[in-house]
Order: sequence, then structure tokens, then C-alpha cells
Amino acid sequence: MKEFLFVFRNDYQAVPKGSPEEMQAETKKWMDWIGGIAAQNKLVDRGNRLASEGNTLKPGNVITDGPFMEIKEAIGGYTLIRAESLEDATEIAKGCPIFQFGGSVEVRAINPL
Repeated sequence: MKEFLFVFRNDYQAVPKGSPEEMQAETKKWMDWIGGIAAQNKLVDRGNRLASEGNTLKPGNVITDGPFMEIKEAIGGYTLIRAESLEDATEIAKGCPIFQFGGSVEVRAINPL
């Protein structure tokens, strides 16, 4: 099996800010989805959410505040999985709860060094 990276992208302004109970329900959807991948023995690393603050370093030592200054869409987190193929990994990604908020999942194969 190969390893694949799921990169979760969304527009932070489009994600609804719910009550604590609604946020807990959303978190449960994510944990259930990740748990389903783990139950198939295809989870490598559940990954993490990424904070909104950060810097981007560009050639010439140019530093911009935040990794997403010019775009609405930002990387919200990542997960590493195992799958037989890109098609299999993409099929697994289809169950991601991020689609409820108009987000996307970038599926990338990992090429070991």
C-alpha cells in the first residue's frame, strides 16, 4: 500500500460558527470519519488542524504575514492514510465532512525519500 496526504482546504469565513453543542456534533462527524479509516487499518496519522496564524517565506527573504493573504481558501488541516491507489484514496476522501461547508480535500501521493 502507498501513503497519501489529505489536505483540507476551506474558506474560514464560510464555516458557520455554531454553539458548543453544534461544534461538538461537527467534531464527532470528523472523528467518526477518521475512525472509519482507522477501522480499515488505513490510517497512518490522523493529523491536526492548523492555526490561522503563520508566515510564508519567499525568495529574497520576503516574509508575508499568514500563508493565505491573497486567497480566501486556506489549509485547515491534514491527515495521512494508506491506500492501494490514488483512486482508492480519493474514494476514501469522498466521506470527509468538510464538503458540508464548501471545503475541499486535496489528495496527494507521498513519495518516500
